[in-house]
Order: sequence, then C-alpha cells, then structure tokens
Amino acid sequence: MRLNRKNIMKFAEAYDKRYNNTHGEVVERKIKQLLRKRRYLTKADFVKIGLWKSKRPEKNYKCKENDELTVKEITQFSFAAESEKARIRSLMILKGVSWPVASTILHFAFPDKYPILDFRVLWSLGWKRPQNYNSAFWERYVNKLKKLAKKYKVTLRTLDKAMWEYSKEKQP
Repeated sequence: MRLNRKNIMKFAEAYDKRYNNTHGEVVERKIKQLLRKRRYLTKADFVKIGLWKSKRPEKNYKCKENDELTVKEITQFSFAAESEKARIRSLMILKGVSWPVASTILHFAFPDKYPILDFRVLWSLGWKRPQNYNSAFWERYVNKLKKLAKKYKVTLRTLDKAMWEYSKEKQP
C-alpha cells in the first residue's frame, strides 16, 4: 500500500462503507463504550469479541468454553497489568484466544494504545506472516503501526481499517 494520509483516509472510508451499521460495527462500538467504564469482560462480551474477530460458526467456537468468572478475572488482570507481556499473554490463558484475538481484546479496551493483529494488515505492510507469533513480533507490530498512525495523523483504528480494506481489495 502506498502510505500517505489521502490513501489511508480513502481506504478507511471504503471499509466504513462496507461495515457501517452492520452487526460487527455495532458490537465494536458497544463493547468499546462499555470498556471505558468497566475494566473487564463478561463471558457474553468476550464471546462477541471472539466472533467479531474470527467469523467461525458459533457451535465450533472455543471462547464459549470459558466460564464467566475466569473471563472476568483474566480480563481484569490483563487490563490492569503494567507489563506488556503479562497484558497480552494472560489473555491467551482463555480458550479460543490466539494473538489476533488477544490483540482485538486489547484494542477494544485500549483503542489508542493497541492495533488489531491481522494477516490483511501484515500483507498491506509488506510483512511476511510468521508461522508463530511471539512477544517480540507483537511489540514490533505495535510500534510500527503507532509510528505510522502518528506520522499520518490518524488513529490506530483508522490505519487498521485502511490497511485491512486495501488488502481485501488488492490481495490475490
């Protein structure tokens, strides 16, 4: 993707056109609002985020196997953690949570601090998708997207939407 503010805004607007007023957009908006006041997830909200990130059939979805108390305690711990590794890795204790889902949970809780890890964004960056994600890769990804968002004076979410949409339209 040729990165400049004009292209970022163009592709982010195309993303918004595709998803405005859809169930996914409503889920994102509502859970972000909720997490401004409450610093943990309920099981129901946790499952909604998981389904938002990976559109698997619900009957096969592992996030549902977590109990209410575990979801609350793990997300409460993660959101309060000072260590970046503890913050993201603790979420992976929960069934059905991989790096991309954990990044989505963190983005919903801290939209200005964390991007969403997605193969489409990696493609738009020109990065090879690693076989296995790790903390070093996550840190590099977060720092790169924060730097780009700052450079082009956009939010992390606007940048994310633009890169996702660019890949959706251009990736073979």
